[in-house]
Amino acid sequence: MARIKDMYTNEIAPALMKKFEYKSVMQIPKLDKIVINVGVGDAKENSKAIDAVIADISAITGQKAVPTYARKSVANFKLREGMKIGVKVTLRGEKMYEFVDRLFNFSLPRVRDFKGINPNAFDGRGDYSLGLKEQLIFPEIEYDKVEKIRGMDICFVTTANTDEEARELLRLMGAPYAKD
Repeated sequence: MARIKDMYTNEIAPALMKKFEYKSVMQIPKLDKIVINVGVGDAKENSKAIDAVIADISAITGQKAVPTYARKSVANFKLREGMKIGVKVTLRGEKMYEFVDRLFNFSLPRVRDFKGINPNAFDGRGDYSLGLKEQLIFPEIEYDKVEKIRGMDICFVTTANTDEEARELLRLMGAPYAKD
């Protein structure tokens, strides 16, 4: 179950220590948290949409998702401050490593015409963002019970200082990067 966590202590951390020549084990980058966010555009017309997305994301992650609220009113979008407009969940610890393992080894390869994830989607500070077009790639989601296909943003937050360190950390964890 905690395959990646065991790999981190036995294989990944020593490999990073050797490659980047860290002086202390505390300098070795780690995966801090994973934030999964789903925007629900039709939530203003259909209040049940948020509940369906919360159920889906909770099934995928194994952790209860929480709704996100609009911070500002925008008349063009018929949006009022305080309306539910999305869902998010923050994973840490065991559930985070379990999710990474399932995402990299099982779910992403199920994407049609999958050639790998973009190796350049880092933010400059060692965090990686990934967008998915549909939630159906996860085996926890039953195709017949899905009301609407929705995408999601997955953000990997690391303690790495540079993109190169974070890229190597995720590569050693099994991230299927696209070949250039």
